[in-house]
Amino acid sequence: MAEAFRRPQLAHELASRLLKPSVLDENLRSGLFLAGLRRTGKTTFLRNDLVPELQSLGAVVIYVDLWSDALSNPAKLVHTALKNVITELSISLNNRTRIIKSEDDGATLAETFTEIVKQTRKDVVLIIDEVQQAICSEAGKQMLLALKATRDAINPRPNTPGHFLLLGTGSHRSLMTELTAQRHQAFAGATSLPYPLLNEHYVHYVLERLQIEGYTSLPSEAAAWEAFQALGHRPEEFLRALGELRSNADAKDANAATVLAADLELEKITDRMRDAAYDMELGKVEQLGKLATEIFTRVAAGDGNPQNLLSAAATFSAAIGREIRVEEIQQMVNELISTNVLIRQDHGSYGITDPVVQEIWRERRGVG
Repeated sequence: MAEAFRRPQLAHELASRLLKPSVLDENLRSGLFLAGLRRTGKTTFLRNDLVPELQSLGAVVIYVDLWSDALSNPAKLVHTALKNVITELSISLNNRTRIIKSEDDGATLAETFTEIVKQTRKDVVLIIDEVQQAICSEAGKQMLLALKATRDAINPRPNTPGHFLLLGTGSHRSLMTELTAQRHQAFAGATSLPYPLLNEHYVHYVLERLQIEGYTSLPSEAAAWEAFQALGHRPEEFLRALGELRSNADAKDANAATVLAADLELEKITDRMRDAAYDMELGKVEQLGKLATEIFTRVAAGDGNPQNLLSAAATFSAAIGREIRVEEIQQMVNELISTNVLIRQDHGSYGITDPVVQEIWRERRGVG
């Protein structure tokens, strides 16, 4: 299953909105941020679909993955990618606009990008995958400020030959929300959208590929789609479940297996995988202590109101067996957010970051 599932229509729609925006989409030039859980196909979509589509529409595209080297200065990763593109395009830069070679040598990002737009007369799209890594360090924050300065230097110019467009994706939903919602962030006010998850077309594609490759004992498309949803629309998990289904069939009599039997077996495998993922996530909470578990339980049950959490000090104290202060509750909430267990939602309350985890929690407790 090495061949990637392609999403050309989604790529065309997104690229068109960026490069040829309607009146209602012009705000995307202030920055666009796509948030989605890890392992849901964001990077595959960017590399295989969106980048080629943007290039086919005439844009210069620079792709940077901050997750590929999380310990490096984000600015250095951007500069490296920028140098590569300049070399590929054979762009000549004078001394004033040369690319930074050290911490304090060279031009600003704004000067460099302005020169690229000037010489190519094209839109320049900078895609930063896992962009939330940038706000985890001072160097990263400074880079985002420099990119905002780049946007402000290029886009408002009369008769500009091209625009500078920043597209960021990320898996830490709270940090992604912070990038556009917090006034102190460089791209406050920019557009933040959920990453469009893979749908039943992907499931159909996988089953069709397996059938072409001669696999038997395949589940029905309805059962496979249900399993894919239950696994959080994560392709890797889905393929692993199908692989286990195949292994189990080989251990039995594959030719005698029916579609119904495959459906039932896939359901069992999916439930097992979901439970394992849930236990791992809950383990992260339990490692933080009893207060973390109590807060998680309350939020998972649907009460993520900040005031209600802070006013529950007496309830938490009784459950834990010691006095819990309001400051301690807020500190633990922040810790759960930093570990990507909780998320600050748009309407101000807290929620469980991974909807699959919350769904399993409710199932185990019979909560509707």
